[in-house]
Amino acid sequence: MELKCLAYSVGHADDGICLLMQMGPHRILLDCGIADISLLTKLTNEMNQPLPTDIVLCSHAHSDHAQGLLALHQTFPKLPIYASRATTILLPLNWPELSATEVPSFCQPLPWYSPVELLRGLTVELFPAGHLPGATAFLLTYTGENRSYKLFYTGDFFLSNSRLVEGLPLGELRRLKPDILIVEGSYGTARYPHRRQLENQLAERIYQAITSGISVILPAPALGLGQELLMLLRSHHYFTGRDLDIWVDNQVARGCDYYLQLLSQFPAAVQNFAQHQPLFWDEKVRPRVLRLLPGEFPSGKKPYVLIADKNTDFSKYLIDQDNSWILLLPEKPGQNTDKGVISQDINFTNAETYLLTDHCDGLGTTQLIHNLRPQHIILVHGSPTYLADLTNLEELRNRYQLHSPGNGTLVELPIGETFIVPTLPETNYEGELTELGTEVIISLPQNITNDSRWPNFADTGLVEVRWQGEELVLRGLSQRELLSKRSDRFISPDLDCCGNCLHYRGQRCSNPASALYGFKVTFDGYCPMFDSLHFSSTTNTEEIEEDPHN
Repeated sequence: MELKCLAYSVGHADDGICLLMQMGPHRILLDCGIADISLLTKLTNEMNQPLPTDIVLCSHAHSDHAQGLLALHQTFPKLPIYASRATTILLPLNWPELSATEVPSFCQPLPWYSPVELLRGLTVELFPAGHLPGATAFLLTYTGENRSYKLFYTGDFFLSNSRLVEGLPLGELRRLKPDILIVEGSYGTARYPHRRQLENQLAERIYQAITSGISVILPAPALGLGQELLMLLRSHHYFTGRDLDIWVDNQVARGCDYYLQLLSQFPAAVQNFAQHQPLFWDEKVRPRVLRLLPGEFPSGKKPYVLIADKNTDFSKYLIDQDNSWILLLPEKPGQNTDKGVISQDINFTNAETYLLTDHCDGLGTTQLIHNLRPQHIILVHGSPTYLADLTNLEELRNRYQLHSPGNGTLVELPIGETFIVPTLPETNYEGELTELGTEVIISLPQNITNDSRWPNFADTGLVEVRWQGEELVLRGLSQRELLSKRSDRFISPDLDCCGNCLHYRGQRCSNPASALYGFKVTFDGYCPMFDSLHFSSTTNTEEIEEDPHN
């Protein structure tokens, strides 16, 4: 039985996902997120075959998984391409230069939870993967002469519910028992708070800004995050009924229009919401949602919220704004946050970042793996260092055959009865700790600087240290963080100032009794409403001593 995977592109950095899986006599292309398909056509010609693969399965409509499909169809019009119904509807968003009528209907929809035989002896079953409407995890089963072989491919997946997508149903997968699992590792072994907690933190930051008269600009991809942000603003209690204009630029608005075709596939709460008011476009119910046409600028009431495509030239919205705006940038773990967003001359002191997870963190990834218990695991889609962190987890190394291929690598996947523990390079470093009279010095070996993450970690030469259980965690402080926080982490607790005040949050005063409420204040500022984080303020103590009733 021949089982192997040729990794055309594994999703490192700017690469998309494109994997060719061989199961017996059949070749299956898993996603085509590469912009240039010349490699596929070249290998097809070299092998003297009419098609580069027998079938194509597209996990979801994000460009890093789907942008090459149109060119693939145009080059090989007889090649069958399959996806979920929702994905077939969203695919045209990958080619914004074409209208919906100009994109041919080349992708065939498949049903959920129903095995379909696409090739002789090969069945495919679709499971919702979370992450994006229509995102799919595929179970491929090939029945050979002696037994059946199973492959489970996640694409991008997310166990948690988001505003418009329910998470991957883990309980329904435990019965599958695949031989091979191809899984993404976008967040590596990092752990993050629950999605709903992150949503509330973002909503609170936006609320603080608009109540202080500051407009908020949210750069976002046209598909996925843009619609999630809009739904968050429409449904969160901070904004429900608020006299606020939410402007949506043309590219993100186009994605919203496509989403309206998927109402029956959204969570029940969203469907119920849509029965009482429009899901997106509404100029009457507060907050109002307005479409921003090309060449137009937000007009009318200020402050406002603008959701715009991440590649937009934001400088045109910031003319004559007198710094009464803030740019909130989405963090992408393992990637440069500014990439593709800040290529213009924008005042960085007016830019902040936020995290809104849409992939599984390390805990969710290992949870999926242990529930499926495959023999082979192929880790793709993530920075090489993040994927290396996963392959070096002892709890995975001792149980599974782990593979983290680079582009162009062929991975052979023999299925046997015995398990051989793979040999992998160590990524742990041993150092020395020295206690001096006034400080503690931690010395690390020089080879730690060879890791690609080191320049970011050592950017400023400053670190933050905190306890995590019995372990001590070090984190490098970036230049942006130092600028935005104004060094409030290093204030003496004896100083009565905003940086030590209980109401100082996100560089702003959150005390309604203060004249500074809602305004951005410096860490060394002060007002009579000061309330110490550490102990009763001197001001309050003096007032108590002078009061004869006390």
